[in-house]
Amino acid sequence: MFSQDIAQLAQQIVATASERGLMLATAESCTGGLVSAAITAIPGSSAVLDRGFVTYSNEAKAEMLGVSVKILSDHGAVSQAVAVAMAEGAVKHSRASVSVSVTGVAGPGGGSVDKPVGLVHFAASGPQGVIHRVERFGDLGRDGIRQASVRVALEMLADRLA
Repeated sequence: MFSQDIAQLAQQIVATASERGLMLATAESCTGGLVSAAITAIPGSSAVLDRGFVTYSNEAKAEMLGVSVKILSDHGAVSQAVAVAMAEGAVKHSRASVSVSVTGVAGPGGGSVDKPVGLVHFAASGPQGVIHRVERFGDLGRDGIRQASVRVALEMLADRLA
């Protein structure tokens, strides 16, 4: 279902989280649950993945993760501020101590001059704090952007577990 590198990252994440007794959560918008799907494809993931939030709409981000309506209106859903708030909200609204969030423009439509198709913001939260990353994948096509986003999200989750 996933490429070999994504599967290996997910396996590493499950093993590390299991060894350290840490619970994980995901907060996904443009990936629609694919990060959680990659993790749950690994046997033993039920011991480490508490939950995955698929918050495609702004209302879902506010209601499920506690993302401030002001942050959403001031910065837009595809922004560093919202990615960070999503990652923090995933920890706050779950039993997890480590989380990752993804929010972006997967296309083919929905892009703008300021926020083109392929722009994706990520954040990961863990005991050592929150990190942010932005990628401008370009127009790889919807599937390409989503797969590339899963890879980055897993890399960031692995970083927070290191």
